This record gives sequence, C-alpha cells and structure tokens, in this order.
Amino acid sequence: MSTLWTPDGEHPVGSEAAPSDDPSRDALSPEEAERAEALAREMAAVQEQLADTPADVVVSTHLMGLFELGAIHLSQQPPNLSQAALAIDAMGAVVDRLQGRLGENEETLRGALNQIRLAYVGVQQAEDAPEGEVAPEEDTDPADA
Repeated sequence: MSTLWTPDGEHPVGSEAAPSDDPSRDALSPEEAERAEALAREMAAVQEQLADTPADVVVSTHLMGLFELGAIHLSQQPPNLSQAALAIDAMGAVVDRLQGRLGENEETLRGALNQIRLAYVGVQQAEDAPEGEVAPEEDTDPADA
C-alpha cells in the first residue's frame, strides 16, 4: 500500500485505499462525503493521465513554468532580480543536467533559457544604470549576479 505524507500524517493512496480507512470521513455529511469521493476519483484519473504522459513532456512543462516565473519577477516594478535569478538558474540547472534527454522540446527549452538569461541581463543593467542613462548590452549569466 502506498502512502502520502502530509503535515497531518501518513495517508493511504491508490486503489488499495478504501474510503472507510479514513476516520475523518465519519465526521463528513453525506454531501461532503460524496464530494470527497468524487474528488478522489478525479485525482485518480489525473494520476492515470499523468502516468500515461512521457516524462520529458512533463519536465518540459515544468521548465517552461520556471521560465514564466523568471519573466514575472523580471516584469515587476521594481524587478525582483533575486527571485528571477533563482527561477532562471533552476531552469538552467535542469536543462544543462538533462542535456540530450529532453526529447523534441530540448531545442525550444535551450532557446527559451537563452532568451530569459538575456532579458535578465538587460533588466539588471537597466536597474544598475543611472537614471536617464541607457545601459550598454553585455552577455552575462544571471548566476553571476
């Protein structure tokens, strides 16, 4: 039997877990219990769908999430460079470490990584430049910041 750790303790998961195994279900109204069971069925369907999806597709999706997170932090006023750098560096670490294993999305991911790194440098230079002065472009890695 599989379990899932939560701050409330270990909970059985998967098809082996029977609804009556959870003592907190006794405190639910019939409507709440029905909603909980529907949610459990929906979660099982999502897990099955995820298991049927190739890992490189799932990893690529998460990497693009890191790209978006970095872009969001760069677009804040003022930009949150430390948080942007963390997201960009995390994306870079995974893309670099999994070189040759990211399937058909690898080239797109590398291009996105290069773009967000250049955007970081541009925003960083604009922040560092005295007001009214345009910062010169330079090829720098956010990890160096």
